[in-house]
Amino acid sequence: MTEYLSRPPRPDAAGRLLCFPYAGGGASAYARWERGLARRGAAVDVLAVRLPGREGRFAEPRRTELAPLVAELDAELGPVLDADGPPVLLYGHSMGALLAYEIVRRRRQRGARLPSAALLAAYRAPQLPPPRIGGPDASDEELARELAALGGLPPVLLGHPEWLPALLPVVRDDLGLCADAEGTADPVDVPLHLFAGETDELVPRADVREWRTCAARGWELWTVPGGHFFLRTHEPALLDVVATVVRRYITPPRPIRRPGPDPAASAREG
Repeated sequence: MTEYLSRPPRPDAAGRLLCFPYAGGGASAYARWERGLARRGAAVDVLAVRLPGREGRFAEPRRTELAPLVAELDAELGPVLDADGPPVLLYGHSMGALLAYEIVRRRRQRGARLPSAALLAAYRAPQLPPPRIGGPDASDEELARELAALGGLPPVLLGHPEWLPALLPVVRDDLGLCADAEGTADPVDVPLHLFAGETDELVPRADVREWRTCAARGWELWTVPGGHFFLRTHEPALLDVVATVVRRYITPPRPIRRPGPDPAASAREG
């Protein structure tokens, strides 16, 4: 398990937040989250998930098929997800949202213990086509320009094309993982807290809202300033709303409203 987490879990935590990276990203995207959430009254153990083939695991082969990766994550993170103790929540951004959902879906199918909630950001509901960044024949320069326009790549890198071959294969493989999804919207028995970027043109709010079809135990939708990579560009605003959600699970529980006959009228949309 240790190699899949940024560090070992803290035994005295009031709650745990497992964080999954976006396509091309790594655990470092969540480096400031634990301190930022604690300052907002949501002191939890933030455990960033380290996928093979990036950052500290760069020398390892990347996974290119979704189902085997999800099975591997389910097994490797099992000691955290299965343990008696503080509540465990999942947060996933873009591709990370898909991974978080697929792990919950797999655990539900096999009757395993489920997390307390899933926080899913900047990704289309699973029954919709996956977001498309660049085409299969896009050059490194074309893909890099599109990522920079979305906020997922520092624009300075566009002036150094010699660096791109070391960076973009991870992105391409991760986009392939997203394309490998089954496209099935199975209801999951955990509350879904959804986050959409106010100006996200890749995954608009309406596409994030369609996750309600997977919400067997209620859902809500928050709008965050910024585009697709609001995790990078508007981290303080995102942490404000994530802290609001997390506090519900580490204090006396306050369940979110469950959808009635009209889910759009029954779910809170922040």
